[in-house]
Amino acid sequence: METFDKDNRYSNILGWLAFLVTSVALYMVFEYAPTERVMGHIQRLFYFHVAAAWIAFFAFFVVFVGSIIYLKKRSTFWDNIALASAEIGVAFTTIVLITGPIWARPIWNAWWTWDPRLTTTLILWFIYIAYIILRASADESEKKARFAAIFGIVGFVDVPIVFMSIRWWRTIHPQVIEGGGMNLAPTMVQTLLVSIAAFTFIYFYLLLRRVKVEVLKNQVKEMKEELRKLQYN
Repeated sequence: METFDKDNRYSNILGWLAFLVTSVALYMVFEYAPTERVMGHIQRLFYFHVAAAWIAFFAFFVVFVGSIIYLKKRSTFWDNIALASAEIGVAFTTIVLITGPIWARPIWNAWWTWDPRLTTTLILWFIYIAYIILRASADESEKKARFAAIFGIVGFVDVPIVFMSIRWWRTIHPQVIEGGGMNLAPTMVQTLLVSIAAFTFIYFYLLLRRVKVEVLKNQVKEMKEELRKLQYN
């Protein structure tokens, strides 16, 4: 009970931090950051689009690390971390795939082009959708976790491909980070960093809550098994 209360306290703190930083980020996106001279107000989607992409990459990196540790230690904790992070990563990648076309339509005159960055991002989304389906479909829990861990490690290969796609292939996707730094006005950089911070707090809040749900599910499963044993005895 004490552990449960402590977890709730941490998640509440993270929730309030996420709310406060997100409020600041929204103010900066719509009021503080200047309107882009060429693209106009539609460019403000950039702060959500890029922040969501960075957190999606981070979430899948956590899946990668959690999967490696699980295979090494067979720790249920890290298995839960990997599963929760994969689900959150898919949610953020969905935000990327929604905001991208909305932003692209007035700029490229098309909702979607098979640009290398867009295509590899869509593949990344499908990879982790498949990961989640794998977790839901396998019967044996240890076998399921082991296969999912291997899938999570292999699937992460697409993350650096997505990131480097605008450098490896010809693309119309804008390049924010160049050799000399970010190709943005200082106020835009500040707004982007605060947006990334807001999404980071949201990520950790969701991760903590999702892992807690998985822990509770495992506890209920163990209780059912104990009751079944008692009934047979």
